[in-house]
Amino acid sequence: MFSRALRVPRTAAPLAARAIRRPAAVPIGAVRSVTTNAASSHVDKSAVPDAEDQPFSVTLSDESFETYELDPPPYTLEVSKKELKQMYYDMVLTRQMEMAADRLYKEKKIRGFCHLSTGQEAVAVGIEGAITKEDDVITAYRCHGYALMRGGTVRSIIGELLGRREGIAYGKGGSMHMFTKGFYGGNGIVGAQVPVGAGLAFAHKYMGRKNASIILYGDGASNQGQVFEAFNMAKLWKLPALFGCENNKYGMGTAAARSSALTDYYKRGQYMPGLKVNGMDVLAVKAAVKHAREFAVNENGPLVLEYVTYRYGGHSMSDPGTTYRTREEIQRMRSTNDPIAGLKTKILDWNVCTEDELKTIDKEARKHVNEEVAIAEAMAVPEATPKILYEDIYVPGTEPKFIRDRTLEENYYY
Repeated sequence: MFSRALRVPRTAAPLAARAIRRPAAVPIGAVRSVTTNAASSHVDKSAVPDAEDQPFSVTLSDESFETYELDPPPYTLEVSKKELKQMYYDMVLTRQMEMAADRLYKEKKIRGFCHLSTGQEAVAVGIEGAITKEDDVITAYRCHGYALMRGGTVRSIIGELLGRREGIAYGKGGSMHMFTKGFYGGNGIVGAQVPVGAGLAFAHKYMGRKNASIILYGDGASNQGQVFEAFNMAKLWKLPALFGCENNKYGMGTAAARSSALTDYYKRGQYMPGLKVNGMDVLAVKAAVKHAREFAVNENGPLVLEYVTYRYGGHSMSDPGTTYRTREEIQRMRSTNDPIAGLKTKILDWNVCTEDELKTIDKEARKHVNEEVAIAEAMAVPEATPKILYEDIYVPGTEPKFIRDRTLEENYYY
């Protein structure tokens, strides 16, 4: 029997015809599991160029991927010094933004639901590095980092959390509902974004575009019926859909093994290829998504990815996150598998830049977030008027004469 990482698809002749790329150290038949070590990649330091933009080759850990009915991605990735530093900045910026949201929530300036992604930054940053702005991304309620990577600003995201008029959804969406070009939320209903994402993939296929829809959901949503309905439809129509389970080990307060009979979420597609990736290594995420995107847009149809990651905080701000797991477990993940610390270790080891330069990047990210938060706090709140309440129901210029309310006197006339 082939190992999980080396199985050849039965139906995809072009893939079967190619030699399987596998690290020489891993024999056929060996069983391995994906690591969550964020600093396991390596390079030949003598091959790292002086120029910022000149690419060089990084070799990923042979425990970066597991596959199901799919050839694994290449275990080498081309990056540049500039790209590595940008990835580091983006992850630090995302974390600083989430930490600011944490503080504002505890100060009771942010109310309602608030789900943070501290610890999971490598997934959003790695995905963005592998796709184009013409591709689509849709996710669940842990969405702040994705909104930022897709083009949102810190001020517009924090402004939205604060319910301000200049927030990314005009102060009407809050933590779970954020949208920008190429980003379709932020969705609060568990699993509901998955069929919507399949629809986005259908639009790409229908219009003849060589683009993909990146669809994310959590391990807690993986057992939803609508997820499997979307799988089935996407496979029947061979849609360019990258279904992706962000497996952070806990669905709310329930460990994955207690909620799912099959915790290999990348195999859940059954009739679709699957790819499991180390979600704490931003470079592994980029390599996996790049490989999956190329597969999907070349008329091979959808895939199921699993990003093995971890959240440091609770499910939401109202969850302390320590009643169903130990503080020691959280601290162990923070100290050994942190995605930012892992990339920092690589950058320093590969002489991409000095520690002082990284400290400067850290300071720039903190300074930017602090300035943006101050601007967001100064934003005006939406006026409590019917005009603002009803303005986002229809595309401007397509509104009906009026919207019916409880009584004729309460009807709103455009």
